[in-house]
Amino acid sequence: MPRGFDRERTRVHKLQYHFIWCPKYRKSVLTDEVRDRLKALIEEKADELDLEILELAIRPDHVHLFITGDPTLAPNKIMQQVKGYSSRRLRDEFNFGLPSLWTRSYFVSSAGDVSSEVIEEYIDAQAGE
Repeated sequence: MPRGFDRERTRVHKLQYHFIWCPKYRKSVLTDEVRDRLKALIEEKADELDLEILELAIRPDHVHLFITGDPTLAPNKIMQQVKGYSSRRLRDEFNFGLPSLWTRSYFVSSAGDVSSEVIEEYIDAQAGE
């Protein structure tokens, strides 16, 4: 089996997601102690969900999170958990003057070591073509 894949009893996988999300109105509120607290909260939630953080970058007006995780946890559930948890905790600790901390939207893309061309070639080979 290639290196870098997670092997469990009934599956082999390598799922990586890149998420980006922003505070409401793209306000630059993720600075100093808010940034540090957000980092800690994201790490706590990732541990709870059994996700590995590959990279985390918190800018004043947006967050980049690159993770790898279990295929039974859908990307929308990951975002629901991370954004909900961090919003509740940060809003209890800091006054942002916003109706909610995060926008409802986010960006997600998957990443991996195999191109779509390689997958197509593999499928064609399996079909005997």
